[in-house]
Amino acid sequence: MRHVSTLALLIAGIIHLLPLPGVLGAAHLARLYGIAPGDPDTSILLQHRALLFGALGALMLCAIAIPALRIPALAVGLFSAASFIVVALQVGHYNASIGRVVVADIVASVLLTAGLAAEFWLLWRPPR
Repeated sequence: MRHVSTLALLIAGIIHLLPLPGVLGAAHLARLYGIAPGDPDTSILLQHRALLFGALGALMLCAIAIPALRIPALAVGLFSAASFIVVALQVGHYNASIGRVVVADIVASVLLTAGLAAEFWLLWRPPR
């Protein structure tokens, strides 16, 4: 069962690291999301978003080696991915690049849910 949460953290961690190059500026953000920030304020928000996702991805990868971080990292990662899906579906009419992010977050959400279930099963399983 430990392999389930490890795999979930690895894949979701990598998915959350993918936006990190957006920190480098508008050109990178345009490649990631298919939109060019039209003003410095939007660029600041998107670059900060990229940095936070990088931090979350790093947390998930660290949690592979540090068991005490697994449940918090899985839970925060799941909240991050699932909340993006909800917002995207509520707003709708997004471009193909955002659509790829939605698909990646669906994959991450499924994996993180399985990882959380595995961790809780390991935590609560009856003693042998």
